Amino acid sequence: MTTTITSFKAFRISQVDNRTSGAIVDATLEELSAGDVPHVVIRAAYSSVNYKDALAATGAVKILKRFPLIGGIDVAGTVASSTDARFRAGDQVVVTGYDLGVDNDGGYSAYVRAPADWVVKLPSSLSVFDAMALGTAGFTAALSVIRLEQNGLRTGAGPVVVTGATGGVGSIAVAILAGLGYDVTAITGKDAEHDYLKSLGAKTVLPRSAVEKSARPFEKATWAGAVDPVGGDTLAWLTKTMAYNASIANSGLTGGIELHTTVIPFILRGVNLLGIDSVMCPMPLRLEVWRRLASDMKPAALASIAREIPLDGLPDAFATLAAGNARGRFVVNVSR
Repeated sequence: MTTTITSFKAFRISQVDNRTSGAIVDATLEELSAGDVPHVVIRAAYSSVNYKDALAATGAVKILKRFPLIGGIDVAGTVASSTDARFRAGDQVVVTGYDLGVDNDGGYSAYVRAPADWVVKLPSSLSVFDAMALGTAGFTAALSVIRLEQNGLRTGAGPVVVTGATGGVGSIAVAILAGLGYDVTAITGKDAEHDYLKSLGAKTVLPRSAVEKSARPFEKATWAGAVDPVGGDTLAWLTKTMAYNASIANSGLTGGIELHTTVIPFILRGVNLLGIDSVMCPMPLRLEVWRRLASDMKPAALASIAREIPLDGLPDAFATLAAGNARGRFVVNVSR
């Protein structure tokens, strides 16, 4: 059964003469993708802005698989209708990752139609706003911490470092780790945001200049674990400064895609490099991540991490992220 819905607002991305641009348009349910498989129609309340969204919407990196496409790799809202028995009208749900906003019309829309296999029922202790204050960034941060725990990280083992700490993944990782009782060191290039990071629970805040290039294969063994959404030279430095048998959870590339290091830290210190992929995360683990985000990993300072913007605020948000000037999370109110 399909819900009768008139036109609604959406942010659609197009490409003309190899130039990518986005605009708010009037869309209809019939235009949305994912109608040929068991699906859920979501009355969207909020989406969010991730670095991947900024790259996709500006065309800085080829991310979208087709044009035109409604952007937004996250969405949270209420089920309007479903062709899958697992979901009923009125259920509060969240979708992150898969091909949402990449090959399937995404979350920057008052209504979203997504394959049912992508949809997660929202735990009762999370509101739809909470879900998008977290979004892909929060999911990635939580998955990073879970993977570190699975590889031996425990409280009391020593300081855990978070790079790119004022960004979405970084901010939430700092808050999650501090809430779990870890001794958190945050690294940021924004000198004016040290108090912000301490308010999230960072015990120590270091400037980006602390990340030093060195030809030596080793530096002082310091970190019991690391959450790294930066990559590049920062990740190379981390491999040299990890404690024995410690792990790095890498999820990003804002610092570059190349990794210039040696095998020495992996062989002589047993350092583990963990790749974090939130896009195709298997559903059992995905459900566990959301369970943790709704319980012991829910950041106490979530409201201070998130900033609500309207749909027409997306271009400014994209520019802010692309310039590296964002702090925390942009939550997009798509219901207005």
